[in-house]
Amino acid sequence: MTVACKIEVSPEVALKLDATLQAFSDACTYINQTVDPKLTNKPRIQGLVYEQVREQFGLSANLAIRAIARVSSNRKTAKQKGKPVRAFKPTSVDYDARIFAFREKDWTVSLTLVGGRERFKLAIGNYQLGLLKGTSPSSATLCKRQDGSYYVNIQIKSEAPDPMPSKRVIGIDLGRRDIAVTSIGDKWDGKQIIDVRDRFARVRASLQSKASKGTRSTRRRARQILQRLSGRERRYQTWLNHNISKLIVLSALQHNAIIAIEDLTGIRDRTNELPRNKTERRRSNSWAFFQLRLFLSYKSVKYGVKLIAVNPAYTSQTCHKCLHIHPVKGKSYRSGKAFKCGHCGNHCDADENGSKVISIVGAAVNPLGGSVLSCNLADHIRATESPRLLAVG
Repeated sequence: MTVACKIEVSPEVALKLDATLQAFSDACTYINQTVDPKLTNKPRIQGLVYEQVREQFGLSANLAIRAIARVSSNRKTAKQKGKPVRAFKPTSVDYDARIFAFREKDWTVSLTLVGGRERFKLAIGNYQLGLLKGTSPSSATLCKRQDGSYYVNIQIKSEAPDPMPSKRVIGIDLGRRDIAVTSIGDKWDGKQIIDVRDRFARVRASLQSKASKGTRSTRRRARQILQRLSGRERRYQTWLNHNISKLIVLSALQHNAIIAIEDLTGIRDRTNELPRNKTERRRSNSWAFFQLRLFLSYKSVKYGVKLIAVNPAYTSQTCHKCLHIHPVKGKSYRSGKAFKCGHCGNHCDADENGSKVISIVGAAVNPLGGSVLSCNLADHIRATESPRLLAVG
């Protein structure tokens, strides 16, 4: 877990911090430009440029090694995405145990900077105090935010509890109209966040117009407001996802249950292929479902709740009562928010139905069992050329 801690900085020490941030980013850029772009192995990069980095940029031994490690890790990530690493901005520096130390007795941290070591008082609240109390962190990241404030993001490690064994599964259906719907009846309406994002989009469009057509001072002011609004919208989405994910995990903990969610990898690319208007495309592309899944993942580990990702195929088209789907290819018993099964007559909310089907599929792949299915729902559907009724175990 990373604990973001603001530090108290005097104007004199701020110059040292800025110098360290700039030297670190310059060193990373130099390494990236000097070493063969295909090389990602940290020891090999270190053998090629370590001495030059120490001499040219005035970094301590460990800061130089951290810069090499930053380039190595960024190249590995960029390689997976198929994009090259181009440059590094002076916004953050990585620290390990040799150049970073946390002291609980006076709530301070010490950092090695260009020109020597400095100690900083932490300006933090009770939440951060509770997380850091009794810990001995060995790594951190110094960051400078857009408003000019300085933070130390301290990484703390703790032993996660073993996942509790359970045969009960709570299915979670994720979407835009309802952000999350659980198979036990919990629901988080997405209308509020859609309204907020639509309002931000209207304001952003107006400001972008002024930023390109207004006077020089108007353009500058419009760009500043755009930057500030971008941060507000992102923080609102993050805050909302944190709250929803925590409530879901705590609910699973209370019911001694496993969480099952859909594996929505690549859904944005698939939905963008569908014919939609500009507004719907923007709403879909701003849907932060992946962030919500990440929050669910690490909170599940923290509280000892098992999380299962299931194949989303046909989960929204299958009736949770009789496991029947529409016999005609391309048609569905779902119509907007309503689901009415043509086989058993079950009539319910479509997202609630989807969450219960996900729960059934999650139980099917749960090592402890507990499913009404004889096989994985998605695998069974793929194996049937014209599925009408799923096999019941």
